[in-house]
Amino acid sequence: MAGGRGAPRGARRSRRLCALALTGLVAAALLVVAGPGTGGAQAAALCAGHKARTLSFATGTTVVYKRGGYVCAVTLARRTGVRQAMTVSVQARGNRAVVDAGRFTHHAGPVIVHAGHRCVRVQGRVGAKSVGSGWILC
Repeated sequence: MAGGRGAPRGARRSRRLCALALTGLVAAALLVVAGPGTGGAQAAALCAGHKARTLSFATGTTVVYKRGGYVCAVTLARRTGVRQAMTVSVQARGNRAVVDAGRFTHHAGPVIVHAGHRCVRVQGRVGAKSVGSGWILC
């Protein structure tokens, strides 16, 4: 039995590790091939789950994903390749916000928060423009 139940445990584990490594390489290749203008593909490669919200603003987009009790957010710049101030933050109601801020060329984040069944507030900023969601995903 090639790789089935009859395969030794070490062989199954190495196949699993190879599959995981291949998945990571494919995701990285998608980021490189996608390039500018494919923000949805970049955000999907960075966050797991289904897209819950897209918050657009003048200088970028903040994309929110949800999987189980976790919320993931990424802020993508409209103009990529230029180092500029970017921020993404996610706050589950009753907790402090988790923030990724700095001077980036493509995106800020991902930021992942365990929200359970609580509402979250998401904010994104690129340069001087920003977006805020208010309490969502309640």
